[in-house]
Amino acid sequence: MLVQDQSETIEFLSDAAAYRALGMEGPVERIETHISEVFLVGDRVFKLKRAVRFAYLDFSSAAKRKAAAIAELALNRRTAPTIYLGLAAVRRGTGGALELCMADTLPEGAEALEWLVAMRRFPQEALLDAMAARGALSIATMEEVAEAVAAFHADAEVVTRLGGAVGMCHAAAGVRGAFAEIMDGAGDIFDAAAVAALTDADDAATARLAPLLDARKQAGLVRHCHGDLHLRNIAMIGGRPAPFDCIEFSEEIACVDVLYDLAFLLMDLWHRGLAEHANATLNRYLEITGDYEGLAALPLFLASRAAIRAHVTGTIALGETAGAAREAHIEEARAYLALGNALIDPPAPRLVGVGGLPGSGKTTIARALAPALLPVPGAVVLRSDVIRKSLAGVDPLTRLGPDGYSAEMTARTYGTLRERAEAALAAGHSVVADAVHARPEERAALEALAAAAGVAFDGLWLDAPGDELETRVSERGADASDATVAIVRQALDYETGPIGWIRIDAGGDTETVIAAARRALGSGTAPR
Repeated sequence: MLVQDQSETIEFLSDAAAYRALGMEGPVERIETHISEVFLVGDRVFKLKRAVRFAYLDFSSAAKRKAAAIAELALNRRTAPTIYLGLAAVRRGTGGALELCMADTLPEGAEALEWLVAMRRFPQEALLDAMAARGALSIATMEEVAEAVAAFHADAEVVTRLGGAVGMCHAAAGVRGAFAEIMDGAGDIFDAAAVAALTDADDAATARLAPLLDARKQAGLVRHCHGDLHLRNIAMIGGRPAPFDCIEFSEEIACVDVLYDLAFLLMDLWHRGLAEHANATLNRYLEITGDYEGLAALPLFLASRAAIRAHVTGTIALGETAGAAREAHIEEARAYLALGNALIDPPAPRLVGVGGLPGSGKTTIARALAPALLPVPGAVVLRSDVIRKSLAGVDPLTRLGPDGYSAEMTARTYGTLRERAEAALAAGHSVVADAVHARPEERAALEALAAAAGVAFDGLWLDAPGDELETRVSERGADASDATVAIVRQALDYETGPIGWIRIDAGGDTETVIAAARRALGSGTAPR
């Protein structure tokens, strides 16, 4: 609800003359959102908080808007320091005319009428959602995003007064109330039964997971996060991903479980049909954090994020008159609601083993299979090469010496792989185990793990001619695998024993091999 008239300030900031005092020329582009007025001039952006009050935020006074602007600067400088420049002020000058200045040049004793966040402007093409729309968002970029988010979460302030099961209950109550308001205002936007199904399932899942949610809070995994981490709020700045525009107006929304923060990004990718990107993002994040037990809460977190987008998009539609824009927003809101209902009740997990000699294409096949193995956003990929480097305390691209491939280190590597697989399966998430698995006991141990966990198991063994294996290894670029042609030749003499896994001819082109592997797995994969 709008509670103050800011029309004079908005009219002033919409005029290019307002910015000449800051040495800026050029036309002014104005963008209005439900909580902000944004003015783009030259290479700068000025954001004015609208004088609104909602259930979840209060910008009803200039003092509150100033506090929010200061918080926005401080919080966003954690992840995007080069974007957030400082605080600007609008004041009444001599003769009563409005003037714009940076806060640090505000004359002593002068009072500001309004406070603005001053930002560096960047090309809209740098936004990840724009990159996705034009097909330019790569898997490698999303892995970099996962690394940036993991680093941000590791450094974020631990919060003990918020989050946990109570925090999720509050979030669910807010979503339920928002849906009720939309349906009271326009009953044609959502199906009442679909809304009830999602909100009831959300409540049930929160109650069931309460011990885990509270344990994660006690473990320090509720932190002051971003709170609104989707593709439109991440830009590539200087060749690196920079999350920006985090939630500054509500600690309840921003101080959440780190996986709940990540879930917004995963859900956004999945909703856009970027399953491979979502899967790669989750897997890189897990490789860094090791947070496999938290996967039990991921369906709830993903569904809750979809529900939030459903009611936000529905609210936009509610405020529009009949027309193509309203219908498009209704369609998208319903799609988010349907996604939430699909995510909240995931199918049983499964374990897939992918084995074969160095150069047989195990990692390529594992990564290709994982996005289609439910639950969303696809299976956890556990790669022995990456685990080995982690145990050695080095970067995945750092080559190991002989000690890194001792019998003891190999046993530790396979043992850790199975421990992580066991944790992910216990959390209800599917797993693809990517390792040579040359020894019969290594394959048997993986099969036994699946049996103990009560999940379906499929073992795939990739066969390829020796000369093909040598060629592939010799042509590899930067990779976690340290295999060389000499290692391949040694591997050709391995005593593998009888191989009971499904054997796949991996000597052909990549797409043919992937198709064969998918056929071998059969049912239980997501539609593609």
